[in-house]
Amino acid sequence: MNDLIARVRPVDEAAREAAEGLLDAKTKPRHSLGRLEQLAAQIAAVRGFVPPGLDAAIVVVAGDHGVATEGVSAYPQEVTAQMVLNFAGGGAAINVLARQADARLIVVDAGVATPIEHELVRPLRLGRGTANLAAGQAMTVELATQGVLAGAAIADELAGLDAIALGEMGIGNTTSASALVAALLEVEPARVCGRGTGLDDEGVMRKAAAVERALAVNAVDPSDPLGVLAALGGFEIAVLVGIALGCAANRVVCVLDGFITGAAALVAARLAPASVGSMIASHRSAEPGHAIVLDALGLEPVLDLGLRLGEGSGAALALPVLRASVAVLNEMATFADAGVTDAGR
Repeated sequence: MNDLIARVRPVDEAAREAAEGLLDAKTKPRHSLGRLEQLAAQIAAVRGFVPPGLDAAIVVVAGDHGVATEGVSAYPQEVTAQMVLNFAGGGAAINVLARQADARLIVVDAGVATPIEHELVRPLRLGRGTANLAAGQAMTVELATQGVLAGAAIADELAGLDAIALGEMGIGNTTSASALVAALLEVEPARVCGRGTGLDDEGVMRKAAAVERALAVNAVDPSDPLGVLAALGGFEIAVLVGIALGCAANRVVCVLDGFITGAAALVAARLAPASVGSMIASHRSAEPGHAIVLDALGLEPVLDLGLRLGEGSGAALALPVLRASVAVLNEMATFADAGVTDAGR
């Protein structure tokens, strides 16, 4: 873990400045492409150069949660395994959106209660789901560490890419994410607990109560992010933390999805603050805790479409925007090339 954290370095600010200079030389008024220019410069800063395109993969990590027994989800736990098989079969929203984004989709079983046996599902199992975080520690620190390092190994495997987008699946994981965020940011559970898979008002109250019990019984220390992850996290969240850290270590853009991947990013940022420089928030989720997480990370979302599905759906939708920003750097003519008078000089 120490070696992984030591590999995380700040992004290349010289590469950012060079990209900004190149954008200023393009045939357009300065900064007229707005956020698209900022994204292009950030991608250059993360990669250390302007990539010729944006070769990307979406990694969807699945795991089950013992806290599901507290009635915190509108769906039963067996849906986790069923949806993972749906991913493998190509029929889920993320499959459609990944195809549209021209991104490779990798599905990982980090600890689904029912083991998944499918050639398109990577078995990276830390157990048959976590323990109930409302009654005690969700997993050991050793398992949390194993999950983080396994995620970093996936990022190392994909180090030749320009971007890795994060996705997740796990009934009960918005409760785990809510507990992580409440603990790390020291905010009231009610502020970060939302409807998740479609809870009614009573269900949201049950979720907040479960998070309150989790914080009381585990008595976590916000200054110990790995301990917080072990006490309150999920197997899939631990792996996502590792992928986020591995992206930063390998100078690969890490495209976050919604609230759950945001919670993983928050843990990663507490372990290695410089990792935030490699992160791009794809969208702002409808989950109330997500805006709080984005604010804490200092990230501005690319999209705001009222999404709350997860799976990496928002990240997939943002990839074409990121790819367009790189295309502007590579393909748009400069004033000098086009023989156009530059009013800004």
